[in-house]
Amino acid sequence: MQIPIFTVDAFTKRPFSGNPAAVCLLENDLNEDLHQKIATEMNLSETAFIRKLKPGDDFTRSSCFGLRWFTPANEVPLCGHATLASAAVLFHVQKNTNSVLTFVTLSGELKARQVKDHIVLDLPLYTAYPQELKEVEELIKAAVGDMIVQDVRYSPDTKKLLVRLSDTYERSVLEDLKVSAQRFLSAEKTGKVKGLILTVKGNSCGTGHDFYSRYFAPWYGVLEDPVTGSAHAVLSSYWSEQLGKKEMLDIADQVNSQVIDEQRVSISPRLGGTKLPHSCSAAAAKLPCTVLLEQ
Repeated sequence: MQIPIFTVDAFTKRPFSGNPAAVCLLENDLNEDLHQKIATEMNLSETAFIRKLKPGDDFTRSSCFGLRWFTPANEVPLCGHATLASAAVLFHVQKNTNSVLTFVTLSGELKARQVKDHIVLDLPLYTAYPQELKEVEELIKAAVGDMIVQDVRYSPDTKKLLVRLSDTYERSVLEDLKVSAQRFLSAEKTGKVKGLILTVKGNSCGTGHDFYSRYFAPWYGVLEDPVTGSAHAVLSSYWSEQLGKKEMLDIADQVNSQVIDEQRVSISPRLGGTKLPHSCSAAAAKLPCTVLLEQ
């Protein structure tokens, strides 16, 4: 059996930037353990597996597919940038004829639609609730040291901890912060945190950027994820409430977020870009690499 695998740079128009994801097109069922083995060998933050749901489905004409995501360590319930990459492969490589694609996932049905020259994702919106500082104090200290923390929230649906730094800090402070994410594993004592979001308020009046963020998930084998849609499903809920606005821009990830209602958020690249695909070698600019499996 041959499985084509594409490497796609999401949230960018430039190769070797943004956030890369591997995308596998499954013509047939794949043994459960092989999903993880392939993702581990790809060694990207996420590898996506697109599967047909019914006999007769076609990657070019069908509009609904199954989708799963694996880090090098395990399966995850949601990954935004790998969903964007999957839609890009279907739209631009497989030349899918539909304007809207539906993915059946562990997080429910997700939609990706083509809008002019870019792809817009429809993701769940997750609320982050006030978190007692003492319970996660050691983890926060491992992340930001003695920096001033303005707010701490926890999203039980995603198991993400959101840490907002003081508004006195500029963007450069967050970007220049040296983080040893591997230390988070021993510092997290509650057993409930699987991702850490660091964020700071932007200056939307002067630059147009509403907030800045960084995301870390060593619990899933990903020390830092440069551009992550699942974190924005939490960030969008939080900053929409804090700023009193529905549409926001995060400069760190160059992501536009628009809160649709209390349950959904649309997320798209700021510049309309997803670089397609540079594949598994820079020389094979238009061709996927292929995994060969014995029958």
